[in-house]
Amino acid sequence: MNFLRGVMGGPSAGPQPSGAETIQKLCDRVASSTLLDDRRDAVRALKSLSKKYRLEVGIQAMEHLIHVLQTDRSDSEIIGYALDTLYNVISNDLEEEEQEENLPKQVDDLGSQFTEIFIKQQENVTLLLTLVEEFDFHVRWPGVKLLTSLLKQQGTQVQQIILVSPMGVSRLMDLLADSREVIRNDGVLLLQQLTKSNAAIQKIVAFENAFERLLDIITEEGNSDGGIVVEDCLLLLQNLLKNNNSNQNFFKEGSYIQRMKPWFEVGDDNCGWSAQKVTNLHLMLQLVRVLVSPTNPPGATSSCQKAMFHCGLLQQLCTILMATGVPADILTETINTVSEVIRGCQMNQDYFASVNAPSNPPRPAIVVLLMSMVNERQPFVLRCAVLYCFQCFLYKNQKGQGEIVSTLLPSTIDATGNSVSAGQLLCGGLFSTDSLSNWCAAVALAHALQENATLKEQLLRVQLATSIGNPPVSLLQQCTNILSQGSKVQTRVGLLMLLCTWLSNCSIAVTHFLHNPANIPFLTGQIAENLGEEEQLVQGLCALLLGISIYYNDNSLENYRKEKLKQLIEKRIGRENFIEKLGFISKHELYSRAAQKPQPSFSSPDHMMFDHEFTKLVKELEGVISKAIYKSSEEDKKEEEVKKTLEQHDNIVTHYKKVIREQDQELEELKQRINTLTSQNEQLQGTVTQQVSQIQQHKDQYNLLKVQLGKDTQHHNSHSDTFQMNGIQMEEVSKLKEELEEWKNKHELLQGQLREKDSVIEKLKTSQLEMGATEQSSQTSKSGGLELSNELQKELEMLRSQIQLQSAEISKLQIENQRLQIMNTTADPVLGDSGATAANNSELEGRLEQEIKELKSEVKALSEEKESLKQHLDSSSSTVAILQDEKSKLQQEVAESKKEQDDLLVLLADQDQKLSALKIKLKDLGVPVSKTMGPASSQVLGRSEQCGYGNT
Repeated sequence: MNFLRGVMGGPSAGPQPSGAETIQKLCDRVASSTLLDDRRDAVRALKSLSKKYRLEVGIQAMEHLIHVLQTDRSDSEIIGYALDTLYNVISNDLEEEEQEENLPKQVDDLGSQFTEIFIKQQENVTLLLTLVEEFDFHVRWPGVKLLTSLLKQQGTQVQQIILVSPMGVSRLMDLLADSREVIRNDGVLLLQQLTKSNAAIQKIVAFENAFERLLDIITEEGNSDGGIVVEDCLLLLQNLLKNNNSNQNFFKEGSYIQRMKPWFEVGDDNCGWSAQKVTNLHLMLQLVRVLVSPTNPPGATSSCQKAMFHCGLLQQLCTILMATGVPADILTETINTVSEVIRGCQMNQDYFASVNAPSNPPRPAIVVLLMSMVNERQPFVLRCAVLYCFQCFLYKNQKGQGEIVSTLLPSTIDATGNSVSAGQLLCGGLFSTDSLSNWCAAVALAHALQENATLKEQLLRVQLATSIGNPPVSLLQQCTNILSQGSKVQTRVGLLMLLCTWLSNCSIAVTHFLHNPANIPFLTGQIAENLGEEEQLVQGLCALLLGISIYYNDNSLENYRKEKLKQLIEKRIGRENFIEKLGFISKHELYSRAAQKPQPSFSSPDHMMFDHEFTKLVKELEGVISKAIYKSSEEDKKEEEVKKTLEQHDNIVTHYKKVIREQDQELEELKQRINTLTSQNEQLQGTVTQQVSQIQQHKDQYNLLKVQLGKDTQHHNSHSDTFQMNGIQMEEVSKLKEELEEWKNKHELLQGQLREKDSVIEKLKTSQLEMGATEQSSQTSKSGGLELSNELQKELEMLRSQIQLQSAEISKLQIENQRLQIMNTTADPVLGDSGATAANNSELEGRLEQEIKELKSEVKALSEEKESLKQHLDSSSSTVAILQDEKSKLQQEVAESKKEQDDLLVLLADQDQKLSALKIKLKDLGVPVSKTMGPASSQVLGRSEQCGYGNT
């Protein structure tokens, strides 16, 4: 109560004691009154006193107010008064005029202490969640405010209580659907506090359809032109998405990225942006960056980048990038956002390379941005953003790197001078008087060479005209000249980083560097001197550059061989001193700061010393250079021999991998060909089945006609019966003629099918002859082809049997024709009694004889076709015999190839033993040996077993 006396001004008489007494009486009325009206009036009075006498009301009335919330749920008015009173006691958001200047800390402590008292009983928070469900405005709104205040004071504890409460988060999500804007807006603020640093609650809120509701609110409020409600919704979205991979994936899969595009639709008139619009657009850009941050998993970032391109979001951002009148901070954040949207995504990088600024003539956006980067009059943060954008454009983009370097090569430089290229801007910045431009241009050019040995060699061709009348010098030489002139530390650091990146893993560039006799003395002189703390960074980078010149030296220059450079270090510097100077880099504070994230973020231009990618290079080379300095010449020779042996081994393995890849491709082609032949075979089998069914139908028709003819021959005594029989004979003869025509067509069809079979066999034969010289995998496929030819032979046998059946059917038809002729002859005596029918009979007989002759000729033609089909079958049989002979030859060749492969595996096993011995020697010498260099014989053997070599 000492603090209470201090607040109330001591024991003297005044309003404070009477106020405290009043509060005590009101609390007694709340606790003891039986009438609801009396309790309501008492709670209303407590509410009016709660701001002025916060401590007293909190100490004396909190328990009674909680009891009111529990017992008087039916009266919304008293519940509202109780919630307002608790909010005034717990909340620190008091009006400025009511806060005493000398008690700010005590006020903060009060809110936290009262919150701790309130949540000590978890049932109080649960009770509050049920009250928030009430639709009555006087209950729901103060309940939302009170719960928000509790989360502000004791966020972690209240979050855990809500998380374990049944449907706790779902109840609060209903606030976003409230039709009353004040409750909906305060609900957004409540969810902001609820979702801070709690991934479990963030996931629940996201799956409760929060993204859909928040985006709807942003759209209703006018997107970036909206008020502070849009800002609150964007902050809540950031809470849900930042560092939460599950929610980011859910956001992308729900096609919510597409709904972000209208946020960035700005008009032509960009003058007079309100402060709220700038804030909203800034948060929107940050939200895009959350989805494509380099710290996210690569797969998630890549999918979001592609979605942003396909929905047109990247195009919209580039439009803002090239628009006029955009505020400087929005332009800077847009550049950073575009940077991360294109970083490492080839499709987005290609699009960005095609963007042109709306100038006359149009210039590429990259060139316009680089002009800002090397312009010392531009804001520092904007220049850093442009550098980051250029780095992201070149990140894992060999195509873009080649385009930048090509603008420096002599064959591509614009002779007219009408346009400025990216390479020219980088060279201009590299050799300007502004140290920040030197550093940015050097880092940008180093990113154009990152992990690209081809471009490092091509950049050696770049020649620069220094002054009129003097011969041109190379870019490498000019960099070393500026380095030796003693420029600012920032300039020298930038040039040294460029040279280290350029020479690393490029022996030709090292040779060009060593060719200048002034370079090595300059480096050793810089390292050997005892300079101030500012120069230590330059000394460390010089040591790194000298170490790279030793490690990647191919000993092509006699005066600068590895051993001689090591001796020079030993004499002029000392190995321990050299290693100590090399360690200055990684121990520097700015090095640690740059290694944290890719985006260059510096508090001032003087702190721009290291690039993020360069810190990776230092980490990679520091250890190997230290080991290389202590190696002897014999160890170097052994290492070179081991490297050559390993290169030979790798060449052998690469060769066999290529052979196996080609064999796999040939095997796939043969499999496709076999599948095609199999499908053709199935079609032919279907055709044969159809023909067999048609033959059966003709058999049934023939039997029916035979039965009808037998009945008609029994009734030929009368003239009318005779004429009827002769009419039937005429019809039957015509039917027989049609059937013979059908048989003739079928024979032609079978002959065509046999020709197709012959052509298939010929193709198979030629393909097998061509495959005679291939490797073992193709030989196995040839055996498969022989099996296919055996199947074709079986099909030919089936066709031969079918032709024999058809020949039998034709002979039956001939016999039936003879029977008809005999029937005509027997019918003549009966017909002779009638003189009136004699002429008709003779005419009918002539017609029958003529048709029988035609049938005989057709039967003869069919017999000839039958003979030709037999000849085709004989030729097919001979072809099959030839294929069988070829099969035996191929089997012999397979055996020989298998023997050759066994010899090869023995040879590779010997090489593996040699390699193992060499690896042991390297380990003894302290040389790191890559784990990926496995035994070649096991790799090839495993691959051969996969291809079927071992089972042929």
